[in-house]
Amino acid sequence: MTALYPVVTDINGIFRGKRLPAQSADKVFKGAMKLPASTLHVDVFGRDALDSGLVLETGDRDGTLKPTGRGPLQLTWAEDDVSLLPCQMYLHEGEISPIDPRAQLEAVVSRLRGAGLTAVCATELEFYLYDLASNGMQPPLIPGTAKRMTAGSLYSIDLLEAFKAFTDDIYTACEAWDVPADAAISESGMGQFEVNLLHTDDAVKAADDAALFKFIVRGVARKHGLGATFMAKPYGEDAGNGFHLHTSMLDQSGTNIFDNGTDLGSPALASAVAGLLRVMSDSTLFFAPHLNSFRRLREGTHAPTTASWGMDNRTAAVRIPAGPGAARRFEHRVSGADANPYLVIASVLAAALEGIEAGATPPAAFTGSSYDQDLPRLPSSWEEALARFEHSDFIEQTFGAAFRRAVVAAKRQEIGTFAEKVTPFELQSYRDEV
Repeated sequence: MTALYPVVTDINGIFRGKRLPAQSADKVFKGAMKLPASTLHVDVFGRDALDSGLVLETGDRDGTLKPTGRGPLQLTWAEDDVSLLPCQMYLHEGEISPIDPRAQLEAVVSRLRGAGLTAVCATELEFYLYDLASNGMQPPLIPGTAKRMTAGSLYSIDLLEAFKAFTDDIYTACEAWDVPADAAISESGMGQFEVNLLHTDDAVKAADDAALFKFIVRGVARKHGLGATFMAKPYGEDAGNGFHLHTSMLDQSGTNIFDNGTDLGSPALASAVAGLLRVMSDSTLFFAPHLNSFRRLREGTHAPTTASWGMDNRTAAVRIPAGPGAARRFEHRVSGADANPYLVIASVLAAALEGIEAGATPPAAFTGSSYDQDLPRLPSSWEEALARFEHSDFIEQTFGAAFRRAVVAAKRQEIGTFAEKVTPFELQSYRDEV
């Protein structure tokens, strides 16, 4: 190994850390690797979230990085022998940082364990490939041809075969990193693909896998002269990138509590759904954390716009897939692929648990298209989602006041930055007309 990247995952799901030469790599295993504790709650531009109360007010103290036990993970696509080392952030006092997203998920999993439950999770992630050599974000050239992709081709085997070298390298890296990549499909957008990750009864590992998968895809894409983006809506007229979460619950005997032999599922499943729907708007900032995220949440796009549930219905926020009873589960479909996997899974599991413990009852499942019905609306803008999040008792009780304040500070700072930017389209529309 020539170098090591010890990294933590910030509130936006971005890996941040340092590059250590091989001879210095052992310091992270000895607890001597330092980063400012505020690294966890910088904004998407990498700037301190100054209103978090955790930067200048604390003297911007250092934290200590400690490995999660998942690495080192060799970058199989890189020319030199370098590895990634997933870590978590600890404070001087010895406890893990309350801002660490992975720690937040660990706390929710601990609550589930205390209730005698284990979550089984599987994820689906969509992404776009684009041509790094072109200006802007042009769709990629089809390998072996001089032809640029001009349309999506859902479930195309020809496209999967054309991009075989790319997908083979993805599977090689995933196998080396114990990321359970399963089926890959060509999606409906130009250069859009989806890869499913197999289910696991370790929810923290499921989030680890999703975060690592995104890093793998971007790295392998660069090897092939391509860019890869998990932006929720990189092309306004094309399909968005979703992050779908499938979840069932096992009791202490290993029995799926959502299965009662019926297609609809058990009362426990209904209660979990009720919990999800109750706080879905409060949690939307986790599912749609960026300005671009809300370009995906539009009617008629297969992305949900309402707090709703239905049987095998892909216009619902919560879908109950058809299939054998032993695999009875819900599919949470709100999140974009740009979301932080740790915070998405944590908020979904916490909401489901609250519903189960309360024995809550959901409204009747709808049929048909959710876009044509009078159903509770999800926040339709970044600002609205932030307001719901900031004043949510569920968010504060689940994640803590310090964490909520840090997220709010970072997001409000990002909103302010975007508000100052005038786009070329605005200039084109208004400059000579008004």
